[in-house]
Amino acid sequence: MRSIQSLFNSKTLATVICTSTFIALASVAAQAQPTVEVLHYWTSGGEAKAAAALKKDFEAHGGKWIDSPVAGGGGSAAMTVLRSRVLSGDAPTAVQLKSPAIMEWADQGALANLDDVAQKEKWDDILPKRLSTLMKYDGHYVAVPVNIHRTDMIWANPDVLAKAGTSEVPSNWDDFNKLAKTLQAQGVIPLALGGQPWQEAILFENVVLGIGGTEFYQKALIDLDEDALKSDTMKKVFDQMRVLRGFVDADFSGRDWNLATAMVMNGKAAMQVMGDWAKGEFMAAGKVPGKDFLCSASPSNHGYLFNTDSFAMFHVDGADKVEGQNLLASLILGQKFQETFNLLKGSIPARLGVPMDKFDTCALQSEKDMQASQESDGFLPSVGVDMALPGNLTGAIVDTVTAHFNSEMSSQQAIDMLIQSLDLAKE
Repeated sequence: MRSIQSLFNSKTLATVICTSTFIALASVAAQAQPTVEVLHYWTSGGEAKAAAALKKDFEAHGGKWIDSPVAGGGGSAAMTVLRSRVLSGDAPTAVQLKSPAIMEWADQGALANLDDVAQKEKWDDILPKRLSTLMKYDGHYVAVPVNIHRTDMIWANPDVLAKAGTSEVPSNWDDFNKLAKTLQAQGVIPLALGGQPWQEAILFENVVLGIGGTEFYQKALIDLDEDALKSDTMKKVFDQMRVLRGFVDADFSGRDWNLATAMVMNGKAAMQVMGDWAKGEFMAAGKVPGKDFLCSASPSNHGYLFNTDSFAMFHVDGADKVEGQNLLASLILGQKFQETFNLLKGSIPARLGVPMDKFDTCALQSEKDMQASQESDGFLPSVGVDMALPGNLTGAIVDTVTAHFNSEMSSQQAIDMLIQSLDLAKE
């Protein structure tokens, strides 16, 4: 009888110990400090301030932020680091990614599901439909957008333009060419450009949109329609790119985009064609829009080329990291952070309904144009910053643009190379 009672007591004791241990472990998990390692490429002035704002907000909510910035290449260097990390089994918690890359990593099963946060925070209701679609894989949220950038923009120094007899940014490429020649005759660099493939691609997509319009842009650079690629319109695009090459200074090769922005800022160059992250550089330097610099849509036939910074959450082990991912995702789309971040970054909120009273005239015009472009099917993804196509197809376009821009290649030769490169990339 005693042996049975002893056995019962032993089992009861073991059960109590196991239960207590489980409760203790659950308590530890529940109390785990939310932790994220964030791999990103926000390293220039305005971008760095915006990244610091997210870090500050995360830490204010009890989180631990491990910063992993990778500079250079418009994000290509960061993607090289990411591939190496994932292959070695050491994926970062959160990674700044573009939509095609998000889909590629999701297809490999590398991304975590964010549906719980998305449903709780009602992401479907607070995001533009096209953006929410880009954040989903197979109907499930795997990433969260931070902002909306515009890439069809011209930034100009008003004092330099005034010396050339104008106070306005050109509204078509013919007028741009005329103004550029006047500036050149005055010893001013008309067009500030960094000789990096992605910067040349942004210039190219602006010319495609400005000469061909939104329907042509869709057919040529998104649908990759061969008739559009072979057309006289595409030949005119490469003709204009050849003209623009003559407005760039001899030392442009390898220059980072923010250094080109600085050329406009200090009056060494008149204009820059660049995404609205350039505004962050002006603002970080204390410049005032409309006074110290001008912002305008490039000749774009009422289109809007967008880029979205997003964070994808990779599969990780540990309650602290999972909690960190959920907290970060929630904060990113919070109304407070959407305002703070985008005021610093130069972009506009990805979240709908954020008050715009603190935003400058450049941002207000951008939001107005964005709303109009969505209603007219002119809201189009940027090719130059990897929003429109998978990497191999984007690469085929960018390589062709760079080869043409940095050689004596004719427009027809560029078209032939473009079609051939795209055919090879599709195989």
